[in-house]
Amino acid sequence: MRVATIPLQQTTAISIQRAQEKLSVTQAQLSTGKKAPDLAALGSEAVRTLSAHTLLAKQEAHAQTATRLGTTLSLYETSITAIENGSMDLGNRLSLAVGTGEAAGLGEAISAAFDQFRSMLNTSEGGLPLFGGGISTDPYAPSKIEDLVGVAASAQFNDGEAIARARVGDGLDLNYGITASELGLEMTKVYRSLVEAGPFGEMLTDAQKTALTDIKIQLDDAVSGIRRLNAENGRRLAQTDTLVDRANERALVLKDVISRNEDADLAQVAMDLAMHKTTLEASYSVFTQLNELSLLNYMR
Repeated sequence: MRVATIPLQQTTAISIQRAQEKLSVTQAQLSTGKKAPDLAALGSEAVRTLSAHTLLAKQEAHAQTATRLGTTLSLYETSITAIENGSMDLGNRLSLAVGTGEAAGLGEAISAAFDQFRSMLNTSEGGLPLFGGGISTDPYAPSKIEDLVGVAASAQFNDGEAIARARVGDGLDLNYGITASELGLEMTKVYRSLVEAGPFGEMLTDAQKTALTDIKIQLDDAVSGIRRLNAENGRRLAQTDTLVDRANERALVLKDVISRNEDADLAQVAMDLAMHKTTLEASYSVFTQLNELSLLNYMR
């Protein structure tokens, strides 16, 4: 009976090659933290994982858009609130002047309030007017309150009619634009009435008291309109915050799905690494022993 060592060596060499391949795969998993180098290697989970990646990209895009929109709406809120507060302060100043008859500094207070009002209407974001309605130039034309005299309030605005819109969810578009004329038309009428009622001296005349009383009523109506716009903007801002939270929650779920399909179990990888290393070392040992076999060692 004859025993050949060459076939055994070939079998052992194939075993070594397989052990090396398994060890290489395990080492790659340990270094990358991934089960496979690409989606194709995931087998039956590839389609599900690819779908999860697509949905995740959409949710992250929606969250990013909603976050940017939230920033814009916050700028709207800041400007509108400044106009509202400035108008209310002006109303209190008018009431005080009518009640006491004293008008010292009233003209300067009106001019200062108008300057803030004009500045807020021409607020920019990223180089574009916030209340421009799609135009690239300042939507509110007058540079000082005296420019209002004898000019229709509507003629002071150069804003466009475009209403901004953002895609913040699947099939969900949110309109959010506010134009300068929508926000400032009624207050412009108030300021024109104020400058035409002046100039104001140390004391108000009877005619000026009557005019300021009527203007105060007009101003209160204008402030009510500004508050409505601010409330609507606040509702959009709250909706945007909710959409961001929901998009982030969906993204977390999708990331978990992707992680379970792609990420390797590092504890299991460590165990496999030790096992494949032991197997490879055993194969090396067997191969070495086979190479050392010789009939001469057994001949007498």
